Amino acid sequence: MNWPARVTIKEVGPRDGLQNEKVFVATEDKIAWINQLSRTGITSLEITSFVNPKWIPALADAAEVAKGIERMPGITYSALVPNRQGLERALETDVDEVAIFMSASETHNQRNINKSINATFPILHEVVQAAHSAGKSVRGYVSTVFGCPYEGPISIDEVVRVSETLFEMGIGELSLGDTIGIANPKQVQEVLEKLLKRFDAEKLALHFHDTRGTALANILASMNMGITTFDASVGGLGGCPYAPGASGNVASEDLLFMLDSMGIQTGINQEKLLSAARYIQEKIGRTLPSRNLQVSSSNV
Repeated sequence: MNWPARVTIKEVGPRDGLQNEKVFVATEDKIAWINQLSRTGITSLEITSFVNPKWIPALADAAEVAKGIERMPGITYSALVPNRQGLERALETDVDEVAIFMSASETHNQRNINKSINATFPILHEVVQAAHSAGKSVRGYVSTVFGCPYEGPISIDEVVRVSETLFEMGIGELSLGDTIGIANPKQVQEVLEKLLKRFDAEKLALHFHDTRGTALANILASMNMGITTFDASVGGLGGCPYAPGASGNVASEDLLFMLDSMGIQTGINQEKLLSAARYIQEKIGRTLPSRNLQVSSSNV
């Protein structure tokens, strides 16, 4: 196996983790949580989403959160934006990076964005150009890369087409999403074999949901293919509002424990990360799926 010396964990809990929660976490609690995460050693934090609050009410306080957090040096603070209007709101808060999103599945794209894949491209192209003009970096997300709740298997050729179009727009990094947690290591290898013929490994990230308990196995497969950037969510929070059955992301502390045990560097402090996980678990008021969080809580 080909293990990297270092891996980057991009924390998406404050956005992707909270967006599907029925409990509204108070603005001051979101701010306090993000400030805790900023002190863990994490270098990339996705703090909120500037999607219309009607669609994602859990993040209706996006501007207040983005303006209220303490910005720490060495950390990229990013936010998800769906269109030019969302970008303008994000720019008013001076986020470091904007993230755009779409799906490799036509049906999921329609459910999530209310547009076809081809109709989504010009909207995102406008966002990328405007973000670059404002001096911001842009990250892209592609959902349902490994399977769709509506269409089932997704053609790798379609994943490649969408990915190439996003890179042609000028994104700096692309996160490939296993939205419903259906991927397996063999499939991950097959998809990456095709993508890595066209894109550098340094420009790709993987975003695994742990719906069926395979996220860490898929991360191992990805690392063996040369990928060193992974999205994760404290506590295992997360899920897609437009993907029935999609549970949370791989837990940041579970991924960190595995990497630490393997001697792979991340720069993240496990105890500080667990403390942040316990904090948000208390605010949400339910037991989160993270294995390491539950082990640490039982020992407290």
